[in-house]
Amino acid sequence: MGIEQKLSWIPQPTEDGSFTFFSAEFGETFHSDQGARSEAFLKFAQATNLAQRSQQDSLRLLDVCYGLGYNTAAALETIWSVNPDCRVEVVGLELDATVPQAAIAPPLIDAWTPTTQAILHTIALEHHYTTPRLQARLLIGDARQTIQTLTQSSFLADAIFFDPFSPRRCPQLWTVEFFTQVVRCLSPTGRLATYSRSACVRSAMMAAGLVIGTIPLSDRSDAQPLLSHEWSDGTVGAFDASDLHPLSQMEQEHLQTRAAIPYRDPTLDDAAIAILARHDQEQQTSRLESTSSWRRRWGIH
Repeated sequence: MGIEQKLSWIPQPTEDGSFTFFSAEFGETFHSDQGARSEAFLKFAQATNLAQRSQQDSLRLLDVCYGLGYNTAAALETIWSVNPDCRVEVVGLELDATVPQAAIAPPLIDAWTPTTQAILHTIALEHHYTTPRLQARLLIGDARQTIQTLTQSSFLADAIFFDPFSPRRCPQLWTVEFFTQVVRCLSPTGRLATYSRSACVRSAMMAAGLVIGTIPLSDRSDAQPLLSHEWSDGTVGAFDASDLHPLSQMEQEHLQTRAAIPYRDPTLDDAAIAILARHDQEQQTSRLESTSSWRRRWGIH
């Protein structure tokens, strides 16, 4: 691990008292500054209804971009707080093994229970964890390749946590083609949750075969003015829309703008710069409404 990468993994506090890292490679933090731990519960464990699902005897989870392990940790604590006997299988996909390894040092790991800390510690160092109630595997490498190994094994998850860096920073993991591979790992009654509310992400999810719903804002008064990033806490996808929170009219119209043109990676091995160039060219030649026009109509600043 080089000096630049070591410096990347300096813990940064977030507003709920938990910590995250800043990635020099992608130019952003792994979590929002409002709270890394809170985000894991709200946008992933709660959004996939894990408390209700934990009444089952067993659950399967897929954590795309495992990172610090917070989404897996929040999921396990949610499930076992309701049903301590629920058997869980977790598969995590992660590019850089040094991230979970750095995350098991205090104070980052202190946000979790001792049981969860022990699990995160073993997964980070050994890339697997096996007990009667938990089987966990961490697959290291480009997720575009490791997901194909998983689809070939017929793995089906009850919940998928989709948590790459933002689309402009990491477009290769927000393409229609990658979502299509990931969706092949979703059970017929499962849910996929992501923090992103970008129109291009939502379009890609729908192109991959999902119906989508929004994660409603949890802490904003309706009287407050909308900012360009504030209309939702994320997106949930499923094969059945019956229990999803529907998109607002504003969000539906967002999907009719140029912002909704999805990223493409036909061979699942293009460099980010090629994916971005292809996307920018398609937007420039599109006859769809501009995103700036949509923002003006809805008074989004």
